[in-house]
Amino acid sequence: MDPRGPRFGAAITTVVLIVVLATGWGWLLAAQALVFAVSAFTDLRYSPYGWVYRRFVRPRLAPPAELENPAPPVFAQFVGLGFALVGAFSYLAGWEVAGMVATGLALAAAFLNAAFDYCLGCEVYLLLHRAAPRRRPAPGYRPAA
Repeated sequence: MDPRGPRFGAAITTVVLIVVLATGWGWLLAAQALVFAVSAFTDLRYSPYGWVYRRFVRPRLAPPAELENPAPPVFAQFVGLGFALVGAFSYLAGWEVAGMVATGLALAAAFLNAAFDYCLGCEVYLLLHRAAPRRRPAPGYRPAA
């Protein structure tokens, strides 16, 4: 996967989340949650922002120097989905402060990716992956010859 695609998506997400914080539009945050959901549940294949990137931006760029494993960015989309759902529900329920906090946390992560190419959700994925216990063969297991 071209690693510039998720960064492009993070830039659009940053703008959307700034608008949500400035206006308190819970329905816009719900729409962003839908974007996160489509991106996460389809392994980024049908990501709306990814489609814009592949259609209009990538053809104008040189090929990427290296490709990226899509698993960490997909995990990051799930994390964004969680914050966006909490924020949208909070705004729509009238809990402005909770909506602002959830939106602000999602905005911080999106901005880090867009501005500095630092995917916070990807880093959490890698930490969890490294911390997961390694599976060992059952006692007495012998591989087939």
